[in-house]
Amino acid sequence: MEPPKDKWNIVLLVFILHGIGTLMPWNMFITAKSYFVEFKLGGGDSNSTSASNYAANFLQYHGFAAQIPNVVFNWLNVFLNLGGDLTTRMAISILVELFIFVVTVLMAMVDSTNWPGAFFWITMVTVVVLNMASAVYQNTIFGMVATFPFRYTGAVILGCNICGLFVSLISIGSNYIFPTIRTAAIYYFITAMVLLLFCYDTFFAIPLNKFFIYNQLSRKTEGSEIVKTSDIPYWTIFKTASMQLFNVFLIFFVTLAVFPAVNSDIKASSSDFFIKDPIMYIQITCFLTFNLFAMLGSLTSYWIQWPGPKYLVIPVALRLVFIPLFLFCNYLPLNIDRSLPVLINNDWIYWIIGVLMAYTSGYYSALAMMYAPQTVEQNQQVKAGMFAGAMLISGIFCGILFSFITPYLV
Repeated sequence: MEPPKDKWNIVLLVFILHGIGTLMPWNMFITAKSYFVEFKLGGGDSNSTSASNYAANFLQYHGFAAQIPNVVFNWLNVFLNLGGDLTTRMAISILVELFIFVVTVLMAMVDSTNWPGAFFWITMVTVVVLNMASAVYQNTIFGMVATFPFRYTGAVILGCNICGLFVSLISIGSNYIFPTIRTAAIYYFITAMVLLLFCYDTFFAIPLNKFFIYNQLSRKTEGSEIVKTSDIPYWTIFKTASMQLFNVFLIFFVTLAVFPAVNSDIKASSSDFFIKDPIMYIQITCFLTFNLFAMLGSLTSYWIQWPGPKYLVIPVALRLVFIPLFLFCNYLPLNIDRSLPVLINNDWIYWIIGVLMAYTSGYYSALAMMYAPQTVEQNQQVKAGMFAGAMLISGIFCGILFSFITPYLV
C-alpha cells in the first residue's frame, strides 16, 4: 500500500509555521534592542553604573540568559522524556511562551524609569523561563520532523529564517506606524503572541491529516521497538552523525559570534550613505539583511544540495573568516575605545560581507540539518534530529560566549 501524499503541502506549511514559532522568542528580543537599550535602560547614559553596564552589554546578557536554559533543556530533551509524547511537549512549551509574552507586554506598559536595574533582572528571568520552553519546543520539532522526508527538515529551517525576516519587518513597521517606542513595543510583542496562537492551533488540525498520521505512527512504532529490544544507542547515533553535527555547531558558532552583537554595533562609515538614521541603519544592514538572506539561503537548499555530506565541512570551516572581517569594519561597541584600525570603512563592502555571511548561514545550516538524520538508520533518525537540534543550540551558545570578548579584541 502506497503511503499517503501531503495534499496541498499542508504538513510542509505547518512545519514552516513551527520553524517560525521556535525562534520567535529569540528574534523578538534581539531585534528589539533599541527598545530595551535606549528606552528602558537609558542607552548607557544613566547615572547608575550598573544600568549603563546593562545597556552596553544587553545583547550579550540576553544571549547568556537565553542560551544557558536553551542548551540545558535541549540536551535533557534528547536523553530524558520531559513529560508526555512529542506533541504534548510542544503544546505545553507554546503555552508557557504565550504566558511570558503577556508578562513582557505588561512590562512595556509600565514606566520603569526609576528602576532600570529591577526591570533588567525581571527581563532576564522572563528570558530564562521563555527559553526553557523554547528549548523543548525547538528540540522536539526537530525530533518530530526527522522521520519525514528530508525536505520537511528544510521546511523547519526555512521557517526559522522566515521568523527573523518577519520580526525585522514587524519591528521596522511598528517603529514607523506608532508614535512612541513604548506603543511600538507593545504591538510588536502582541504580534508574537498572535503567531504562537496559530502554532498552538495546528495541534488541533494537523492530527486529521493522513500524511502526518502515517509518519507519526511509523515513528511511534519504531520508537517502541527500540525501547523493547535495547537501550537507545546514543553514542552510536552521535558518532555516526558526528560530522554533520560538527557542521551544525560550527555554522551557528560563527553566525552568533558576529550576529547580532557585533553587527548591531557597526556604525555607518560615511555620512553620505543613503541610510541616514542610525537606528534604521542597524535595523536594515544588520537585522533585516541577515534575516532576509538567511531565509533565501535556506530556501535555496530546496533545489540545490551542494556540496554533499562528505565535503560540506570545507565551506563551513571557511566561514570562520567572517569573524575578523566584521571586526575590521567600523565596529564601535558602547563604552569601548577602539585601538585597531578600521580597514573596511566602506558601507557597501560591509553590507556585501553581511549578505554573504547571512546567505551561507541559511544555506549550509539547512544542508547540515537535512544531512544529519540521513546518516543513521531509519529507526534512529528521531534521536539524530534531536542531537542536531541540541548541537545547533550549543553552537549558538558558544558563539554568544565568544561575542562577550569581541569588544576587547578591537
